[in-house]
Amino acid sequence: MNINLINKVAVVCGSTQGIGLAIAKQLAACGATVCLIARNPESMERILDSLPTPQQQQHFFAMADFTNVESIQSAIDSIAAISKVDILVNNTGGPAAGQAIDADPILFMNAFQQHLICNQMLAQAFVPGMKANRHGRIINVISTSVKIPLRNLGVSNTIRGAVASWSKTLANELGQYGITVNNILPGATNTERLKTIIKNNAIKKNIPEDEAKAEMLLEIPAARFGEPEEPGYVAAFLASEYAAYINGINIPVDGGRTGSL
Repeated sequence: MNINLINKVAVVCGSTQGIGLAIAKQLAACGATVCLIARNPESMERILDSLPTPQQQQHFFAMADFTNVESIQSAIDSIAAISKVDILVNNTGGPAAGQAIDADPILFMNAFQQHLICNQMLAQAFVPGMKANRHGRIINVISTSVKIPLRNLGVSNTIRGAVASWSKTLANELGQYGITVNNILPGATNTERLKTIIKNNAIKKNIPEDEAKAEMLLEIPAARFGEPEEPGYVAAFLASEYAAYINGINIPVDGGRTGSL
């Protein structure tokens, strides 16, 4: 199977590190022109040089801070001035750890804006072009917590669930236009966020970080953490024609950790 994304333009959010960066690289390797969205222009300029260009694509970027909806609109305007968008990958770093009962209500409000509201703005901006082309892909990178809430991630569990419900609703609304909306649910993946979670668990339990890491690994049937490239492969498949009849689903990429069907 040869995934061909030639002549497709993909917007990838949170694409300067971790899973977002891995997805951007994989889509580019399949021939897509990639627009990076992140806060740091210096990082994006550096990463542009590392993206594959098998079709001599001219990758580009738009700066945006997902804590500021005005900057999202500015990014949308700059992208629209350059190109149509065929593939939208929504990906934003998760809220800080902690129990839901202890979270200040403002943390829920901020997370709702950073995840759902910004996703909504981007979708509303690019879906009209997808409808006109009778083709489009919206891929949301969320979390396995939409199936089973994770301990000590109260705000994240709540907001990720909201995004999953939003995504399913969009899938039902947009499928008739050849647009699919699907979610990738990464499990424990070797990123900076995983390091932070392990460190926080170690502090909370007053144990060494190596022990906290070992405890997490015991929960994963694959007996290892994932690599950022692995969700990237799933994103490339979902973006392709091979996934045209896959719509409105959650795909865990977690080594079997999620204990539900």
